[in-house]
Amino acid sequence: MIKGKISGVAALFLSLILVLAACGSGGSGSNGSAATEGGGKNASAASAESKGSGKIKIGFSMDTLQEERWQKDRDLFKAAAEALGADVDVQSANGDDAKQIAQAESLISQGVDVLVVVPHNAEATAAIVEKAHEAGIKVLAYDRLIKNSDVDLYVSFDNERVGEMQAEAIVKLAPKGKYVYIGGSETDNNAHMFKKGAFNVLQPLIDKGDIKLVYDQFTKDWNPANALSNMENALTANNNQIDAVVAANDGTAGGVIQALNAQGLAGKIPVSGQDAELAAVQRIVEGTQTMTVYKPIKALAEKAAELAVKLAKGEDVGADKTVNNGKIDVPSILLDPISVDKSNVDATVIADGFHSKEEVYKNAK
Repeated sequence: MIKGKISGVAALFLSLILVLAACGSGGSGSNGSAATEGGGKNASAASAESKGSGKIKIGFSMDTLQEERWQKDRDLFKAAAEALGADVDVQSANGDDAKQIAQAESLISQGVDVLVVVPHNAEATAAIVEKAHEAGIKVLAYDRLIKNSDVDLYVSFDNERVGEMQAEAIVKLAPKGKYVYIGGSETDNNAHMFKKGAFNVLQPLIDKGDIKLVYDQFTKDWNPANALSNMENALTANNNQIDAVVAANDGTAGGVIQALNAQGLAGKIPVSGQDAELAAVQRIVEGTQTMTVYKPIKALAEKAAELAVKLAKGEDVGADKTVNNGKIDVPSILLDPISVDKSNVDATVIADGFHSKEEVYKNAK
């Protein structure tokens, strides 16, 4: 009889242990650390679910989706990653540093396997790398380098070469005269690389006296309206006596050309660009923009997706170069850009299907 009572107590004790264990591992407890704000899963739970499904989860933190170029990057990257069996969660900060960091923290808390970042601010996003590494998550810097951080991989184009291409094309048409440089956003490391490349070409001619740099200004947030204002200031300060403009991308080139058009100068002064945006390529065939630098972003997106999956799996990414970010030499994959003007637009952006011939020549006479 005593033996039966002991057995019953033991069974009851065992049942109690099992119940407590189940509660301790459950997801609906009141402990604030067990779930993210809004009832989402914590990092370990989401990561376990991702691994349990056999799918890699990629967090894609983007500076902005307000420009045509970045919408293409998003779609191409997502398609490439999904073709490799991964899931992609895209977040866009619309140029807001605090928002980008908060969105990245959310992706980290959801247990992504790897984080891909297009930084708005090259310095501020170092915090994202630190937070990701604390959670054991690797970070790939997409197109733009993250400064002063231990970022794991940088995948982009040779951005210094982009600047050289821009300046070379303009110098070919205006070997002497008054030059304006309209740069990109000062917070974007790429803008500094484009400028460095451009001045690799321009500075010897400035030193020689062939070129006089009469205006040199970054463009806040790459905003075309700010580029328009900068170009208006350059024209006013020089009584419209400008011979050439090196603009860092197609958005800034659009602002420049708008200012030139208001003074009856559009098409008379060579202007560079970058990104092969549809409006820019249309301007090229119409004669108001001289060139753009085409960066085949399909190749970039597909390579970045492939490498993000490899990072998540802990595989070798085969980086053949390094780029110093102020703290470390970051393993890097750099793709080749292509200079595009009226003579080769058909053989490049149109042949690649980046834009259709009907779209490009829509307004051409």
